[in-house]
Amino acid sequence: MNFRTVFLLGCLAATPALAQTDSPVDAQVDVAPVVTPAPAPEGTVPLADIQRFVSVYRAVRQGYVDELPDKKVMQAALRGLITDLDPHSAYLNKEQAQGMDEFANGSYDGVGVELVQLPDRSLRVIAPIDGTPAARAGLLPGDVIIAIDGKPVDVDNADAGKSQLRGEPGTKVVLRVLREEQPQPLELTIERDTIRVTSVRVRLLEPRYGYARISTFQSETGAELSKAITGIQSTSKPLLGLVLDLRSNPGGVLGAAVEAADAFLDEGLIVATKGRLPFSNSRFNATRGDLLNGAPIVVLVDGGSASASEVLAAALRDHRRALIMGERTFGKGTVQTILPLDNGDAIKLTTARYYTPSGGSIQARGIRPDVIVKTAHFDEDDNEILPREADLPGHLKAGGATSDGGDGDTAKVTAETDYAIHEALIMLKGLSVFGDKSPAPTPVAPDSDASAAVTKPAG
Repeated sequence: MNFRTVFLLGCLAATPALAQTDSPVDAQVDVAPVVTPAPAPEGTVPLADIQRFVSVYRAVRQGYVDELPDKKVMQAALRGLITDLDPHSAYLNKEQAQGMDEFANGSYDGVGVELVQLPDRSLRVIAPIDGTPAARAGLLPGDVIIAIDGKPVDVDNADAGKSQLRGEPGTKVVLRVLREEQPQPLELTIERDTIRVTSVRVRLLEPRYGYARISTFQSETGAELSKAITGIQSTSKPLLGLVLDLRSNPGGVLGAAVEAADAFLDEGLIVATKGRLPFSNSRFNATRGDLLNGAPIVVLVDGGSASASEVLAAALRDHRRALIMGERTFGKGTVQTILPLDNGDAIKLTTARYYTPSGGSIQARGIRPDVIVKTAHFDEDDNEILPREADLPGHLKAGGATSDGGDGDTAKVTAETDYAIHEALIMLKGLSVFGDKSPAPTPVAPDSDASAAVTKPAG
C-alpha cells in the first residue's frame, strides 16, 4: 500500500465524503495528530483497536464504489472476524442457523453432503451422506465444487455453500466438480430431495456376525444403534462379532458418538473436551452394559471419517475394544458450539478440542488404522488422494503438538461385493476364536467312538 492510498483512507476516515471532481489524493485536509491511548485494562478491547475498526468501517461506507447499507457492512465485518479463525468457525445467518438444527434432527431439503471451504472459496467434499441425492449422483469424498448452477462458488463459509445446495424437492442443481486424476471438470446434475437420513443400518453378514453402518451422527443415533443391534441377536445366539462401518461418516452430534461408544464399553473415559470456557471442559465416561458382552469389533474408517466418527473409533481402540481397519481418518478433532444471536443469526464457534482416552488429540493428525486396507493403489500417506484436516489452511494444531504434516448406499453392499467388509469379516472371525468364552469341545481320539474321548490328566 503506497502513501497515496494510506492518505486516502485517512481522509475518508476523518472527514465527510468530498463532493468534488478532483482526485481525493490531491485534496488538502488537515489531519489531527494521533494520540496514543493508554493501555486497556485486561479483558477489555483496546481503544486503539476500536478506533481502527471505526476508521475502516467509515472508509468502506464512504469510499466503496457502490453505496452499502450499514447492516451489510456490519455483517461482512462479523463474518470476517469469525471466518479467519479456523476452517470450521462461521457466522450463520438465520436460514443457515435453522439448517444446522434441521441437520441434527435428520430432516431437511437438499442434496445431502458435508463440506469444508478452501482458501479460493471453493468447497471440498468431506463425504456425501448415504442414500442421499449427492451419493446417488456420484459425488465422492475429496471432490472440489468450483461452480453451482454455472456460477463460480463465492461464499463466506461451507455452511453458506450448503445453503446454496438446498432447495425445494424435485428442483435440480448442477455442480462443476474437480476430481483427482480427472483432466477436465465434471458436471453433475443432482435432483434435490427431502433428506430423511437413517443414520444407522444393521444386518447380519453371516449367522452371528453383524454389520452396523453409521452414516452420520444425529441426536437419536446412539439410541437407534442400541435398538438395532439388540434386534439382530438373542440370548441363545448372541453375536460373535461386529463390523462397525464408519467410512465416509463426516461426523455430527458429539453426544451421539458418546452414546454409541457407551453401547460397547463397560467403564472408562470415552472422550474429554478442553477449551477456555467452563462449559468447554467436559469428560464423558462409559456406563456399565456392553451390548456385545465383549465380542470383538472391527471398525472400518477412511479419509472421509471425521469428527464424531473419529471420537467413536478412538474410544473403542484406546480401550482395546476394537480393531481399526481402513485408511487414515480426516483428523477433525475440534468441537463447534452454536451461539444464537438476538436477530436470529448465530455464530458457529470452535470452543474446544477433544482428547481420546489415552490423552492424545487427533486434530490435524487423524487415526491411523491398525490394519491398512486401501481403496486406491497408493502405499504411502504422501500419496493419499483424500484431503484431510491437516491440508486445510488455518487448521488448529493438536492441542500443543504440531500437526502431522461411490455411488449408492454403503449399507447395501455385502462382504462379497465390498473388499473392506470382506477383509473385516475374515479378521472378525479370527478375533472371535480368541474371544469366545464358551467351553471348547472335548477332543475325540481318531478312529474311536465318543466314549473313548481323550481327557487331559489332572495336575
